[in-house]
Amino acid sequence: MSIKSRIRTIPHYPHEGIMFRDITTLLKDPAGLRSTIDGIVQRYQTEKIDKVVGIESRGFIIAAPVAYALSAGFVPVRKQGKLPAETIGCDYQLEYGYDKVEIHVDAIDKGDRVLLIDDLIATGGTMEAAIKLVQEAGGEVIECCFVIDLPDIGGSRRLRQQGHRLFSLCSFED
Repeated sequence: MSIKSRIRTIPHYPHEGIMFRDITTLLKDPAGLRSTIDGIVQRYQTEKIDKVVGIESRGFIIAAPVAYALSAGFVPVRKQGKLPAETIGCDYQLEYGYDKVEIHVDAIDKGDRVLLIDDLIATGGTMEAAIKLVQEAGGEVIECCFVIDLPDIGGSRRLRQQGHRLFSLCSFED
C-alpha cells in the first residue's frame, strides 16, 4: 500500500471547495509511518545534515524521527510567541492577512547544513518564511522536504523558481 493511498481526503474542509489532505490516517498506520520516515531518511542518509527543521505542527511529527535517524539536531519552527527564549521571526502571507513564525536565535549555528520538513506544501508561504529564518541564522538550506505536494496551488513551483531544492513523497493534483 502506498503512502498516498493512506492519506485521507476530506472534501470542503476547512472551507467550501478545499480538499483537505489528512495525514493522521498515514500516521496511525505503523507501516505507513515507518514508510514515511524511512523514505525520507533514505534520501538524506548520505548527506551531511546538521539540523532538521520541522514546521509547526505536523512537520514536528515527521522531522523529529528523521533528525534522530540522521544523527542530527531537531529545530522547531513555531508560530509567534510559542518559544520561551529569544527568537528571530519572519512574517508570511496567509490567504487573508499575515502570520509570523520564529526560531530561537541559537537554534542554527553558522554553516549548519539544514533540512527543512513539513507535512505538506500548498502556497509555500510557511516554508519560504522558514527558509529565510534558517538563512538569517547562518544555516545552509540543503533541501525542503514534504510528505505531500499540492502542485496545482503553485508553492513548490515558486520555491523551485527561487532556486530551492524540494522533495516530496507524493503529490495530489486537483
